[in-house]
Amino acid sequence: MSPTTPARLWVVRHAQPVVAAGTCYGALDVPAETPATHAAAQRLAQALPNRVTASHSSLQRCELLALYTQALRPDLIINPDDRLREMDFGIWEGRAWDNIGQSAIDAWTADFALHRPGGGNNLAELLARVAAALNDARQQVRGGTDVVWFTHAGVARCVAWLLAHGEARMPRADEWPLAAPAWGEWVLHDLG
Repeated sequence: MSPTTPARLWVVRHAQPVVAAGTCYGALDVPAETPATHAAAQRLAQALPNRVTASHSSLQRCELLALYTQALRPDLIINPDDRLREMDFGIWEGRAWDNIGQSAIDAWTADFALHRPGGGNNLAELLARVAAALNDARQQVRGGTDVVWFTHAGVARCVAWLLAHGEARMPRADEWPLAAPAWGEWVLHDLG
């Protein structure tokens, strides 16, 4: 990486999980599909620059992709970071979204940042965790090294929100970014 090339944050979403479609699985520790994880790791290992530091959510669907990538790139040192875990949806975990009930989902969207869906985390807590990790990533990239996170869609959305709006303002449901990397894919953010 040349001195004029800004260092970046690679937000990598875990490979496709082994879970029924339509299931709420934030903090639920579900595995990832092995063939999809191998393919994602190969794509990522080829795309990463030489100088990177990496962290992964401690949930196995992220850890598996991180370990497969590390097997292809033994130069990578990857550490677990619980700040990169997905939001905990409490008693909603493992339930079909269709069975949670519209009134429960409406209560969450009415107080999007502070409501605790299923009695788990609220979005404000997730944003605070991700903001702390993002501040650390900014320190790491100052050395000209890219940072890679093996994480979740919710964390990717938090990064997008924080980079666009900062920590001062909490989002409403209608403002929340819906875009996130596909399973095993990534998005790059300039942190220089």
